[in-house]
Amino acid sequence: MRVERCFAFVDLCGFTAFTERHGDESTVVVLANFRTALREIAARRGVRVTKWLGDGAMLGSGDTGATVAMVLEVAARARAAGPAGLTANGHGLLLPIRAGLAQGPVILFEGDDYIGRATNVASRLCDAAMPGQVLATRDVATQAPRWVATSEALPYPIRGFDHPIEAVRLGIATSELTVTDPICGLVLPHVAGLVGRWGPNGTRAYFCSAACALAWEHDQSSDHPPGPIVEND
Repeated sequence: MRVERCFAFVDLCGFTAFTERHGDESTVVVLANFRTALREIAARRGVRVTKWLGDGAMLGSGDTGATVAMVLEVAARARAAGPAGLTANGHGLLLPIRAGLAQGPVILFEGDDYIGRATNVASRLCDAAMPGQVLATRDVATQAPRWVATSEALPYPIRGFDHPIEAVRLGIATSELTVTDPICGLVLPHVAGLVGRWGPNGTRAYFCSAACALAWEHDQSSDHPPGPIVEND
């Protein structure tokens, strides 16, 4: 069966060197925290962890914007200092990540695997990324949320492809006026299209996505339900 999907490959950088320096026990802590964080973020954003790949993971979704948002949230956690990083339980050691994203039609094979160019491109872009970088094909970038910044497209020579793949770097746009999503913790530019909610005390909270807004609503007291979702304009 052929389906349309966006895929992301995410790797922990320097994992082998970290294991050599710190030993197996510390490595297990880092890997466990990484996987816990990915499970939590994927569940909230409606993205599937398609496959665990040792010190990395393959993600897939029919929603390109949700996949981009998830990868950038993971990258932001990895950059954060202290317990705000890839440490869902407040403990553990941090490593930077790198990621590659691509989308397109693929064949769903035997119910749990995907065969197609999009998976290959996403995997190779992850390999080509530097620590902390998120690389994506141009069509993925055009479907990213409005708060995402993209670099100029550059050709990346990719092993196994006859011609370089044009890709852009993705990140969170900068702005003098920012808001912080109270669920995922992303510091976002105050741009049109952010999802907002009025709280019970008359204050307004902003979110990177409807998924985070709904998670925030779930956290609110049932005695004081929040108002409807509104978009920043």
